[in-house]
Amino acid sequence: MGLQCGIVGLPNVGKSTLFNCLSNAKAQAANFPFCTIEPNVGVITVPDERLTKLTEIVQPKNVVPNVIEIVDIAGLVKGASKGEGLGNQFLGNIRATNAIIHVLRCFDDDNVIHVDGSVDPIRDKEIIDTELQLKDLESIEKKLQKVEKAAKTGDKDAKKAFDVLTTYREHLLRGKSARTVAVEEEDKEHVADLWLLTAKPVMYVCNVDEAAVNTGNAYVDKVREVAKEENAEVLVISAKIESEIAELESYEERQMFLDDLGLTESGVTKLIKAAYRLLNLQTYFTAGVQEVRAWTINKGFTAPQAAGVIHSDFEKGFIRAEVIKYDEFVKYNGNEATIKENGKLGVEGKTYIVQDGDVMHFRFNV
Repeated sequence: MGLQCGIVGLPNVGKSTLFNCLSNAKAQAANFPFCTIEPNVGVITVPDERLTKLTEIVQPKNVVPNVIEIVDIAGLVKGASKGEGLGNQFLGNIRATNAIIHVLRCFDDDNVIHVDGSVDPIRDKEIIDTELQLKDLESIEKKLQKVEKAAKTGDKDAKKAFDVLTTYREHLLRGKSARTVAVEEEDKEHVADLWLLTAKPVMYVCNVDEAAVNTGNAYVDKVREVAKEENAEVLVISAKIESEIAELESYEERQMFLDDLGLTESGVTKLIKAAYRLLNLQTYFTAGVQEVRAWTINKGFTAPQAAGVIHSDFEKGFIRAEVIKYDEFVKYNGNEATIKENGKLGVEGKTYIVQDGDVMHFRFNV
C-alpha cells in the first residue's frame, strides 16, 4: 500500500544503526552528527507466524509476505523549524511519511557523543516536538489568515474552519502536539490539507544498553510516563544488540543469542510489528497451491475494498467473499471440504468487515 514510517530523533541516538538492522539498505552509521543526509528507504518484510503456518499446510509454489517502508531521516537540531541544520529537508521528509518512529537515547556511554552534551530523553523528545509544533503552528496561522476574512462575512463553513483552526493554534501554543487536540473527527477535515507533522501517529523507541533491554531503566520510565498523554506505544530496544544479531548468519545462531539474553524475539521483529499496528494496518490471506500471500489492508476495510487491493476489477465486480478464520483453517489442515462440512466456511457480502487473519477467496464478475 506504499505506507511509510519515518525514523526520527536527534543526531547520534541510534537511528541509522537501527535502520541498518531493519533493512538491507545500509545507511552509514558513524559517531558524528548528520551521518544520514538523504533519507534512506528500506522495504521491510513484516514477520508473521501465521504466514509460515499457512505455507507449511498448503505447500505453495510461491509465498509473498506483507511489507512496509521504513525511512531513516536526517537528525534534527534546535531551530529546524526556521531552517537550522538540515531543518527544512528533515521536516519535508517527515511530512511525506504516514507515521513516526521516534528514537530516544536511553543509555550512558562516554564514547558516544550526544549533540547536547548529556543524556536526557525527555529533553530530546521536547526538542523535536517543539520544532514540529512550530512548523505546524506556521501552517495553521497561514490558513487562519485565509479563512478569517470569509468567517467575518458570516460564511458558516469559513466560521467553522476558523474555530477549528483556532482550537489547533491554541493547543500548539501550549506546547501540545496536534494528535492530542480534542476535536470531533469530522472537524479534522479542516486541517487535513495541512498534513500536520504532529498529527501523525507516533511510537517511541528507547535505545538502551544490554543491561536494560529486559527491564528498562530510569530513562525508559520517564519516557513511558510522558508517552501516556499521547496514548503512544513505547518499545525498549538495544540497537547495539540488534546490530550484533544482524551479523549472525543462521536462524539457529540468532535464536541462541536471543535465548542467552532471555529474549523471545528480537527488538527488530517487535519494532516491525509495532510499526504495522501504528499505521493502522491488518492482514488477510489468500492460500492456494500456486501462492500463499499476506495482503495489507486498513483496519475497517469491507470485503470489496479488501478485494480491490488484489485488483481493482475484483472490487468493481465483487459478488461475494468466502471466508475461513485462520484458526479454523489450521484446525482442519486447510481441507476445504472438511471446513465446509463443519460449517466453518462463511459466505460474506459487500458489507462484511474483514478481520485480521481471515483466509479469503473472492467471487467476482467484470
